[in-house]
Amino acid sequence: MPLPASWGLEKALAEIAAIGQFRRPRLLESGQGARVTIDGRTLLNFSSNDYLGLAAHPAVGRALKAAVDTYGVGSGASHLVCGHTSAHEALEQALARLTGRSRVLLYSTGYMANLGVASGLLGRQDVLLQDKLNHASLLDAASISGAKLVRYRHGDVRHLHERLAALQPSSQRVLVSSDSVFSMDGDVPDLRMIAACTAQAGAALQLDDAHGLGVLGAKGGGACEAHALDEDAVPVLMGTFGKALGTAGAFVAGSEALIETLTQKSRTFIYTTAMPPAVAAATCRSIELLTEESWRRTHLQQLISRFKSKVAEIGLKLMPSDTAIQPLLVGDSSAAVDLSNALLARGFLVVAIRPPTVPAGEARLRITLSAAHDENDIDQLVHALAALVTQ
Repeated sequence: MPLPASWGLEKALAEIAAIGQFRRPRLLESGQGARVTIDGRTLLNFSSNDYLGLAAHPAVGRALKAAVDTYGVGSGASHLVCGHTSAHEALEQALARLTGRSRVLLYSTGYMANLGVASGLLGRQDVLLQDKLNHASLLDAASISGAKLVRYRHGDVRHLHERLAALQPSSQRVLVSSDSVFSMDGDVPDLRMIAACTAQAGAALQLDDAHGLGVLGAKGGGACEAHALDEDAVPVLMGTFGKALGTAGAFVAGSEALIETLTQKSRTFIYTTAMPPAVAAATCRSIELLTEESWRRTHLQQLISRFKSKVAEIGLKLMPSDTAIQPLLVGDSSAAVDLSNALLARGFLVVAIRPPTVPAGEARLRITLSAAHDENDIDQLVHALAALVTQ
């Protein structure tokens, strides 16, 4: 039986389509990589978060297959019932070493990790102070925790300071949350200043390092390593595996007390089946590769510099970013989709990002680079952009 007509779903969908914001997933017929297959066509892929090209790394695949032989496919239960294996434990320890944190707790997704932090630490009497452009999972965390959501202008430390100063002293806990690398803009705020401002106000800082882990820092430890921010400066650190590490899942890292509190109180940890142990084993191998194949980070940085330079030569202006996320602002949603489709016709997968993911009037092409690309791939994309945008 369909949903009642009074719900108006068909009308709402038509309205979404009319303003150029209707979205549907593309069906890939291949694995992730610099090249993917869609509808029988091989496309150069500039839309993936597989920043280091590890999603299809043979060593990661072998680790996954070997762990399936040992543990099977499913974990069978939540971590607190009987789903926590030695593969999960090894991954938590590897992540603690990588991030320089005391302990780590695994989650099935980054979304669940951010919801779990808020629900485990905050209540209605508390405050979540967030960057205006934070990921949706951080914003939704305020709702699930019941905490009061207060937002400050994107990357504006002065405004953050003003917001902190204006809070009532009766607030029991204040958690400042920010992305480390903003997923739709690619920029990195002044994390050291944010940490100092937060500490001065007696609040705690949570960083979502989903797009920094594995890429930033001399050893791939992420934004905290790159900016020399220890556990005291950033008491709550979240990271994900589905980007630079090439697998799936997420974690929260911090002190012994933090991890024990989340273990007892974080509903998205307690009431969720643990990630497959084979995925945990594969992620451990990815972490090892961060050290063994450090050339991937170096190569990625070289590609980023080349792309920015080549784009500047043809007169295009990218949004300010030094990371693998290089957005080209278009503005109108339909125009962004048209440009994405034109690139698709030329053999490039570059997805258009539209509201509500980004603010109204700020639709863009979110161009992402990977260590799996080579210089010729970059040059081909720039040549296509020159033909389409500067014609």
